[in-house]
Amino acid sequence: MPYLYSLAAKVHFDDYTMLRPLIMDFAADKQVESIGHQFMCGPAFMINPVYVYGAREREVYFPAGNVWYDFMTGKVESKGGECKVVSAPYDKTPVYVRGGSIVPFGPAMEYSDEKQAENIRLYVYEGADGEFTLYEDENDNYGYEAGRFANIKFSYKESSRTLTIGEREGNFPGMLAKRTFTIVVVSASKAQGYDPEAKGIEVSYDGSAQTIVL
Repeated sequence: MPYLYSLAAKVHFDDYTMLRPLIMDFAADKQVESIGHQFMCGPAFMINPVYVYGAREREVYFPAGNVWYDFMTGKVESKGGECKVVSAPYDKTPVYVRGGSIVPFGPAMEYSDEKQAENIRLYVYEGADGEFTLYEDENDNYGYEAGRFANIKFSYKESSRTLTIGEREGNFPGMLAKRTFTIVVVSASKAQGYDPEAKGIEVSYDGSAQTIVL
């Protein structure tokens, strides 16, 4: 929910496009110009739907200049610039995460104001510098139109392996004054598939900026 809700805010405030053909993010890679059956969901996830009846594998192109992780296993699938035939079992759509991505995962929720995300797991995928802005508001009204919302910017530096959690900007009624971020690092040497209970570096956050060495 935190990832998708933040993207929805970006659509509203920045005219962003949440579901993106590869050409929008990898225009320098001429191979993507004719690919119409893969797409990005925000800056992090490359979705590769299976569109042939009965298929249990499919060919995927991995855009050049990027490390690509299998979302479910956390293993590096490709270093980019290649086509591969990947497994696509009945119960799994091939989904890959771009190196340099910072993805916030909150508690399981069926609607946006079901509960407050007192603990958010930040999955940091190594391989490039990256950033992501977490957006939050009251969840159930149009208060954001009156400026009642908050942003927290995350920045990852590959050279120093540091994650900076920026100072919270903005506020709104009912906003959490304090929360915990659990930083889960995914790298070529440390595979970590998505796990809602994954262990990581626990960081207490009160709205002040801080930098963590990973």
